[in-house]
Amino acid sequence: MPRKPSISPSKITTYLACPVKYRYTYIDDRARWLLRAKSYYSFGTTLHRVLQRFHDSGDAGVTTTSEVLAAYEESWIDAGFSSAEEMAEAYGEGKQILERHVAATLERPEAAKTLFVERQLRYDFGDFVLIGRLDRVDEYDDGTLEVVDYKSGRESVSTEDISADIAMSCYQLLLHKKYPDQPVRARILALRSAESATYAMSDSELEEFERDIAQLARMILSENFYERKAVRKPMCDYCDFLPACRQDPDF
Repeated sequence: MPRKPSISPSKITTYLACPVKYRYTYIDDRARWLLRAKSYYSFGTTLHRVLQRFHDSGDAGVTTTSEVLAAYEESWIDAGFSSAEEMAEAYGEGKQILERHVAATLERPEAAKTLFVERQLRYDFGDFVLIGRLDRVDEYDDGTLEVVDYKSGRESVSTEDISADIAMSCYQLLLHKKYPDQPVRARILALRSAESATYAMSDSELEEFERDIAQLARMILSENFYERKAVRKPMCDYCDFLPACRQDPDF
């Protein structure tokens, strides 16, 4: 039996930003060699790995500041940095972020328990599957489930940011489908500043989003991407696939 196609928040946001980039990223691998390591991706991935271990109740070896920093050193990814100086600066900033996060976590009262970390959830729409990987889900005493998403590149975040974020809406929908009897909300944590904000979609918002995401997913999956022409956008200057698009005489 053929495997059902899948749609994820990253696929959706890539498609909405540029269908040609979607083709090069997920369908046509001839341009994959153009992809380059990014320092911000290495930095964010490192922090995510360490925070995953710190909040994982099954990982007994990373519970104190010293253990977290040891895990940080072990997990450090050095790809994409333009110089040793740039990497050293990023490493120092990451260390400060983790020290602050651990101190704040250990000092606060236990208002919630971590249900799971870095877990992929799936929901079958029939002709496709919606998938999403959640950084962390906490469960509060009143039964509320909160999906926590770490943002390593952000200084600030607002409720409006979360309500407009496709990924956070997908995560809430997936969590609601898995735990239909419990209230669900989403939190974005801006790691650089430790600022955070939350937003909970109403039942009507979840229903409307489910309809919209199903319609959009089916549009993506039925698209003939090879008929799509590259359209010049401001984001093109920062896209790894720019050399491939420049081969089109109409670009």
